[in-house]
Amino acid sequence: MSTEVQNQYQAAKALYNELGIDVDKVLEKLSQVKISIHCWQGDDVHGFLRNEELSGGISVTGNYPGAARTPQELRCDLEKALSMIPGKHKVNLHAIYADTKEKVDLDQLEPRHFQTWVEWAKKQGLGLDFNPTCFSHPKFQDGFSISHPNPEIQEFWIKHCKVSRKIAEYFGKELQQTCVTNFWFPDGFKDVPIDRMAPRKRMKEALDEVFAEKIDSQFNVDAVESKLFGIGSESYVVGSHEFCMSYALKNNKAICLDAGHFHPTETISNKLSAIALFDTEILLHVSRPVRWDSDHVVIMDDELQEIAKELVRNHLLGKVHIGLDYFDASINRIAAWVIGARNMIKALLRAMLEPTDRLKKAEVTADFTTRLAILEELKSYPFGAIWDYYCQQNHVPVREAWLTEVKQYEAEVLQKR
Repeated sequence: MSTEVQNQYQAAKALYNELGIDVDKVLEKLSQVKISIHCWQGDDVHGFLRNEELSGGISVTGNYPGAARTPQELRCDLEKALSMIPGKHKVNLHAIYADTKEKVDLDQLEPRHFQTWVEWAKKQGLGLDFNPTCFSHPKFQDGFSISHPNPEIQEFWIKHCKVSRKIAEYFGKELQQTCVTNFWFPDGFKDVPIDRMAPRKRMKEALDEVFAEKIDSQFNVDAVESKLFGIGSESYVVGSHEFCMSYALKNNKAICLDAGHFHPTETISNKLSAIALFDTEILLHVSRPVRWDSDHVVIMDDELQEIAKELVRNHLLGKVHIGLDYFDASINRIAAWVIGARNMIKALLRAMLEPTDRLKKAEVTADFTTRLAILEELKSYPFGAIWDYYCQQNHVPVREAWLTEVKQYEAEVLQKR
């Protein structure tokens, strides 16, 4: 271990110890947190089943060279990214990332079509999460999938969601890590509808059918994800926040909160404590919206830090699943993974290095002066030295040294694609 990093760590550790924080215990706790890293950053959400244009209000901008073209290339890129992210984590797959030479449609997918992903995850010591892909398909018609008024189209999507849960169960059993399966539907109207109730009734009935088969939560946890609007559904989205939260609470499903799926001034950090009181699991899709759900790479901004603080201060890490969700084709895609994941972990570390009990005591006794003073002074505490030590302890590059590895990989691998 670098003497410089070790010395800086010991000095920082002593400062935090004066605040009553056991840094060694913090790092042990941090090492237990798994971030679900989204595979679709690596190929701009194309997948490998079909050659369809993106639909469902999703748009990826940029044409940086080196996007993965095959499952093998994508796994290679993920391995490179994970080698620069401290800890052992999970990879989040969409159904369109099946690794098969068969011509198979979404409603016909089986666990065997993901066998190579499972074998790879076992070798890498990773968990897998899953998502049915209810977009970018000929049967995503008129802006609707599972709430489509045509029974044949609706039934196709119901079958797809059912087989997705079986694939997720397979992941959980094989990897002995719970698979979180997230259900998001881009269904909605571009203009103001006459009947807002009917599509939601169809979606509710369809979801009831999808979830009718009981699957052990040891292997699979279902989550439903809302959205405020999308391209082509600006005026009305069937799966609104109110719909999804109500459905999740009533049916014992996890509620997925995506950082970009709400009003521009609305944040998900403020929702965590409210929802967590009602004994439901929460899935986070951590993104960075810029004016809309634009899915920019996660940076260490105020909202990311607030999300991390809410998770740590309220002891929610055991019931909240943390996933990343962004896709930027304007920069090196591996760098995008590394930047976002490292920032998420950094934000959690920073939150864990806060004297929460002392701050809560000051708050409950109306000592708001102490609360504000400590919070402000903490901003200049040397958490970066603790982070550097954690990276070195986990045998990943310290500070920006990872960028050199990414550039080398780009020259040797990505530019030759």
